[in-house]
Amino acid sequence: MGCAPNASHSPVFLLLGFSRARVPPALPFLLFLAIYLTTIMGNVTLVLIISRDSRLHSPMYYLLRGLSVIDMGLSTVILPQLLAHLVSNYPAIPAARCFAQFFFFYVFGVTDTLVIAVMALDRYVAICDPLHYHSVMNRQLCACLLALCWVVSIVHTMLHVGLLLPLYWAGDAEGNVNLPHFFCDHRPLLRASCSDIHSNELAIFLEGGFLMLGPCSLIVLSYIHIGATILHLPSAAGRRRAVSTCGSHLTMVGFFYGTIIWVYFQPPFQNSQDQDMVAAVMYTTITPLANPFVYSLRNKDVKSAFHGLLGRGRVDS
Repeated sequence: MGCAPNASHSPVFLLLGFSRARVPPALPFLLFLAIYLTTIMGNVTLVLIISRDSRLHSPMYYLLRGLSVIDMGLSTVILPQLLAHLVSNYPAIPAARCFAQFFFFYVFGVTDTLVIAVMALDRYVAICDPLHYHSVMNRQLCACLLALCWVVSIVHTMLHVGLLLPLYWAGDAEGNVNLPHFFCDHRPLLRASCSDIHSNELAIFLEGGFLMLGPCSLIVLSYIHIGATILHLPSAAGRRRAVSTCGSHLTMVGFFYGTIIWVYFQPPFQNSQDQDMVAAVMYTTITPLANPFVYSLRNKDVKSAFHGLLGRGRVDS
């Protein structure tokens, strides 16, 4: 597809992902507003609980607190802009803001996937080598692993932003480019471009695939060893306790990695815009919302710390 003479590096994008919905805009607005507020409140509460309760000052909860901060960032990059567009008749976003949203979305999203993989390593050490858990997974190592996740994510994102910036987009008579999505995601931006995007597609499958392969391999290998260790535990109670410590993490692994692989690593001709929209809603809104509840509802330590925080708040007041 060739570019018209009026094609531009910096058009105005119209985010029309919900324009075809046959429901009043007030309904998705109230739904996403409730999701965003609940996500922020849930993750802030989890961060406060882990920070204030000494019983939760362990490597697993240190990583979980970092994951909650990332989830708040991921939601904040997407949902406030979406809420503003749902009440607007002109859901426009200039190219600079669009690419900025893309950058921060990718940074938070990729960091999320890497931290989830690090948490699998944490569960491996806790179950397969419990005697050395606190000496191996100490605070310094966890901090280094979190920092490494951020560095890798930023470098990865800068590569894809660098490949995106030279592209051209052919707009309408007013210079607007229709983007059938609710935020500036990678695939919709590439579909809307009139430039040659082979290098972008190649980078997604090669560099992006390699970046996914490493964490996925770490998770799979960790849980193979965890499963073998659990099967050799002598007591049924010990096996149930070990499984319960991994259930929440495995739920989020399947949820988050499954939707990302569905969107980004299918051949382009197999992707549909509606499928992309559904999957994007799942990993940008539902996963950050679910994380604090999945990791806390069946966790006795977190529930006990939460009740303690509430009791302390009543005493302080």
